[in-house]
Amino acid sequence: MANIILAETPFFSIDYETIIPVLCNTIILFLILKHFLFKPVNRVLDARKQEVEDVYANAHEAEGNAKKLEAEYSARMAGVKEESAKILQTATARANTRSDEIISDAKNQAKSIISRANEEIETEKKRAVNEIKTEITGIVFNVAEKVVNKNISSADNEKFIEEFIDNVGEL
Repeated sequence: MANIILAETPFFSIDYETIIPVLCNTIILFLILKHFLFKPVNRVLDARKQEVEDVYANAHEAEGNAKKLEAEYSARMAGVKEESAKILQTATARANTRSDEIISDAKNQAKSIISRANEEIETEKKRAVNEIKTEITGIVFNVAEKVVNKNISSADNEKFIEEFIDNVGEL
């Protein structure tokens, strides 16, 4: 085997003959990249930045609209609550009025029924008194006829009956 001896080369060395062309190449590459790459990339970045700003502006606008709609919704809900309270109050008032009317009608019907019952009682009372008068008259007439043993004239008969009724009425 042959031993190969490598020449020791310094790790870092500056070759002045090649440094100038390398620097020129780097500057040319930088200018080419700046012209063809950096400007379009910057335009894309600026456009993207503008899009993001527009999105944020639209989001802020949408948030403002949402808050406005929320306020309108809250106002409408308050109006609906007030309206439902008024409707409930009106319905309650109508129900109370109708209840009072029904009670009043029932009281009037009860008074009418009581009045008719009292009239019927008075009529029955008068009829009963008249029947009693007729029966008493017959009894008195029979008793008087037996006591006197003779026929009494009808004028005398009526006089006795009225006296008897007056005496019975006093008792």
